[in-house]
Amino acid sequence: MAEKKSKKSGDLPSPEDKEVRIYSLATTANECIVFLEEVDGDRLLPIWIGLAEGQAIAIRFSGIVLPRPLTHDLLLSSVKALGWDLERVVVTDLKENTFYAEMHLKRDGETKLVDSRPSDAIAVAVRAGCRMFVKERVFQRCQVLSKPISEDEVKKFKDELKSLRPEDIFKDLKKGGKEKPPGGKGGADKEEGDGDE
Repeated sequence: MAEKKSKKSGDLPSPEDKEVRIYSLATTANECIVFLEEVDGDRLLPIWIGLAEGQAIAIRFSGIVLPRPLTHDLLLSSVKALGWDLERVVVTDLKENTFYAEMHLKRDGETKLVDSRPSDAIAVAVRAGCRMFVKERVFQRCQVLSKPISEDEVKKFKDELKSLRPEDIFKDLKKGGKEKPPGGKGGADKEEGDGDE
């Protein structure tokens, strides 16, 4: 994860940043889908992630106590040992079917933005107990889902998850005025760096 830039105090979420929380985590044979729920709305954003990252997120909610720190525990401990706090994470963009995120670290009124895959940012955020956000442009570039309300809607939603494919979610992305077909090179279902996982 590369450090991107540094800001002084007053680094607050912009109106474009929509607060989210984890709605659910679904597992297939070789990958996971994390659904981020808009806190002040009814949209769900699905992000396909690797199994290891999905397990790292799930462990936090399962109540399992491990004798030794996992990678995301180590990262958060290292950040804290250096005097920084994880203030929030933001899913910032979707380019060529790849999601991008940033971790906002804060110390003594200074904020550093660290480039990250959304899965890693989320796995660290759930350990830190910090807020999570998604830029509005990310919602606009995906075919988002609506949160199920009734029991029938919940059942239908769970049934649809079993056959959900990335190409069912991503809208046609435009690059240079030309339409880009869903799926794209390497598949629409991957975060940056997930292709080999």
